[in-house]
Amino acid sequence: MSRPALLTAIVLSAILSHANPASAENRLALVIGQSAYRSVPALPNPANDARAVTQLLTDSGFEVSSASDLSQNEMRDKVSEFAGKVAAKGADTVALVFYAGHGLQIDGENFLVPVDVDPKREADIPIQAVRLNDILNTLTSVPTRMRIVLLDSCRNNPFPELKAAGHGLAIVDAKVGVPGTFLSFSTSPGAEAEDGNGVDSPYTTALLAAAKEPGPIEETFKRVRLSVNKATEGRQTPWDSSSLTEDFRFSGPAVAGPKLAATPKRTVEQWRGDLTGKPVEVANELIVADGTDEAYEAFVGLYPQTPFGLQARDWLDRHRRMVAWKNAVLINTAAGYRAFLAQYPDSDLTATARKLEERLRNRPDVAAVVAAPVSVPATNVALAAPTCPCTTPPQPLKKVDLPAKKRTDPDTPKRASSTPSRRVIDEDVVVVRRPPPPRDVYEPSGPPIGIGIGIGIGGGGFGGRSGGEGMSRRGGY
Repeated sequence: MSRPALLTAIVLSAILSHANPASAENRLALVIGQSAYRSVPALPNPANDARAVTQLLTDSGFEVSSASDLSQNEMRDKVSEFAGKVAAKGADTVALVFYAGHGLQIDGENFLVPVDVDPKREADIPIQAVRLNDILNTLTSVPTRMRIVLLDSCRNNPFPELKAAGHGLAIVDAKVGVPGTFLSFSTSPGAEAEDGNGVDSPYTTALLAAAKEPGPIEETFKRVRLSVNKATEGRQTPWDSSSLTEDFRFSGPAVAGPKLAATPKRTVEQWRGDLTGKPVEVANELIVADGTDEAYEAFVGLYPQTPFGLQARDWLDRHRRMVAWKNAVLINTAAGYRAFLAQYPDSDLTATARKLEERLRNRPDVAAVVAAPVSVPATNVALAAPTCPCTTPPQPLKKVDLPAKKRTDPDTPKRASSTPSRRVIDEDVVVVRRPPPPRDVYEPSGPPIGIGIGIGIGGGGFGGRSGGEGMSRRGGY
């Protein structure tokens, strides 16, 4: 081979190695599309969405496991199997889950809906569906470089029996959980996404285009937000949350090293200065791409009566309400739900907040019980220390007052006492009681005394509620 040809081959090899983003890391993906629901009308697009995303991720260097129309047990098995594959690949693995189908918010928790569910009441969903937090906890239970979860699942509630279910999905904050996580919802918290009239949903359609352009994942989903917002004329705006510590790109090589510190949020006043004088369409694109309360508040103040301004007002009000709801669920106290109801007395979450407030109204204040000092009467100090129930604690020496005895002649010889354990000291007798002989069988005379209070607290990762009242609360994540 000639020297120019050799140089050309080396350059092409280098280009090809960088073209495959998985060359320096393992990339695994699980793609689920739920279309053929049995108790409600089928969704036409999730199966198409899953096929298209499978191809996109394969082209992006992922090893993809895809499945469709899963029952609850099948969905759990697929997630568990996927976690096993991630664990086998090692800690330098990017794990991605894409889900298209129905999703529901019940009692402040998000659930992905298998095709075999047939709920008659809200209490059936935790039994028949799959908690989003369970999937997130499964992903964080194995060593990974980063986790990416994409949910095209915020469609309308298809079950008319579930009258207290909140609209859309609740906020899941990636910053509350394990670092290295990126979450994307097809619309903002508390809102409903559209299935779309095309082959794919608006969210998946935007993702297929944006992921093929170079740039970090945060920039990719800014483009997704803008595209979906335009395609739905402002009715739907995707939302994401990130705690990534490294760079990730669907196409092209990632930037090595830790991510740069996030740019500080701009204030409402700064946004007002940036937006003043701009056409409303341009200003709207800027705030949608940014996605912060400050940007939306400034826009609403500058363009209050325009169609974009009214949509921005709806987005801002809903987002603030969902943040307040997330905080109430995290605190999970009767007082917390009362505070939410006082601030938002009439919303789609009112019935749920009242139910949870009633459930928790008479629950004891665990923090107060734990902090309360244990007072022990002074006369029982000797019993305050834990003792073995198999033995009887030794009794303290006691003074026994006896009747006065007549003095005897000191010259009278003393007879040997038949009770050597009794000693006369200044006319007082001290009786020493010996411990009882050991028993072969423990026969307690009463219930043992417990020291301290055992309290079980379930972690509420990613915004999951802790506590119980008979319900499982995870978290974590």
